[in-house]
Amino acid sequence: MTQDQQQLPAQEILSVKEFFEKVPPGRNVSVKDLSGGNLARREVGSYGELFRFNLPVLELHCNTASCDGIRFFEPAHTSNIGLGARREFVTFVCRNCKETHKTYALRCSLNQDGVTGELFKFGEDPPFGPPIPARVITLIGPERGYFIKGYKAENQGLGIAAYAYYRRVVENQKNRIFDEIIRVSEKIGAPKEVLDDLNAAKEETQFSKAIGVIKHGIPQTLLVNGHNPLTLLHSALSEGLHAQTDEQCLELATSIRVVLTDLAERLGNALREHAELNTAVSRLLKAKSPIAVEPSPSG
Repeated sequence: MTQDQQQLPAQEILSVKEFFEKVPPGRNVSVKDLSGGNLARREVGSYGELFRFNLPVLELHCNTASCDGIRFFEPAHTSNIGLGARREFVTFVCRNCKETHKTYALRCSLNQDGVTGELFKFGEDPPFGPPIPARVITLIGPERGYFIKGYKAENQGLGIAAYAYYRRVVENQKNRIFDEIIRVSEKIGAPKEVLDDLNAAKEETQFSKAIGVIKHGIPQTLLVNGHNPLTLLHSALSEGLHAQTDEQCLELATSIRVVLTDLAERLGNALREHAELNTAVSRLLKAKSPIAVEPSPSG
């Protein structure tokens, strides 16, 4: 769940665009622009008057190779809604690649003014939230399933569950995380004392004790906003479940995911940048040749 999603007050009246982009499934939300108020057509039937469903252009993540980022998604079709409650399936398609589709299952309740109303999201496909970066999945390895469950719980606002899953992932994969940090540190030429600390920390059975062994920090390129990510993770993990509210656990869970994801990205980037630098230096050395000096003209 993003910072914007966490900051949405429970009773805030949102736009339809905000509802689609920021509200996880399972929440009923008041919206201020469910319809433009333009009558689409009249029917003599159970639905009575039908109004045009105000479907905006959304900004969502598209995971195709040609996009791989935030793109505009436009409605795949128009839709009408009647006064009162009605269930709808709504689909949006990526404007850039025309391949990725996003489908929502909704309950729409249009007020008598023909403009405002309420929306409830039964579910969406692909699931709510941005995709989990591949690098963090690689970093945690065998705990992939628990990390995904934690991510789903976080997106649903289930703080205690999300925190418990993330905590299990970090503690169970302590050695794997240290192995990767040590591997990258060796590749980029970290000082011996740093490597000694990291190897000693890995031998500790508990994550909290392992952090206490690290006296010389970690390579600068792996710091998160100038801070050791291992220390940040320890700070979040040291908070007990029983002493925190669900909202506090949600904040801690989000912090754990963000720091762990950033660490995974920094580890990958450090190796890539180191490899690119070595390649560049090698090419320059191979291209180097003596500079020919022309003889000075005779007097």
